[in-house]
Amino acid sequence: MKPRKRGRKRLGNKKRWHNIMLRFNDAEYEKLRAICESYNLDICQRGTLGPLLRRLVLNGKTEEKERLPDTLELAYHINRIGNNINQLVKLAHQKNLRSPNISFETEIKRTNELLYELLEITLKARTE
Repeated sequence: MKPRKRGRKRLGNKKRWHNIMLRFNDAEYEKLRAICESYNLDICQRGTLGPLLRRLVLNGKTEEKERLPDTLELAYHINRIGNNINQLVKLAHQKNLRSPNISFETEIKRTNELLYELLEITLKARTE
């Protein structure tokens, strides 16, 4: 006859290595106490709360929500765009050593002159 093993049942590869500690405020603790009472469990007795919470969490049905896109890749591409813009601005400054905005300023002046002439023409047309 084989001798009967005593003590706690061995878990083998099912051993639980990860600990999670929970803290509850008074209102949450009262809700937890009500849940335990619905299962006829004593919340103060050691070894009853862990299996209950494990069962509720692991067997509970959860809805999978849409995941946000990976923001690291998005940030990487935005940084690359910023780098390209900086390189273009630096090149623009190197090509036009006096002022990078000289041609732009002359175009704005010319556009303003044309708009002023157009405004004068339209005012003359209204008065006639």
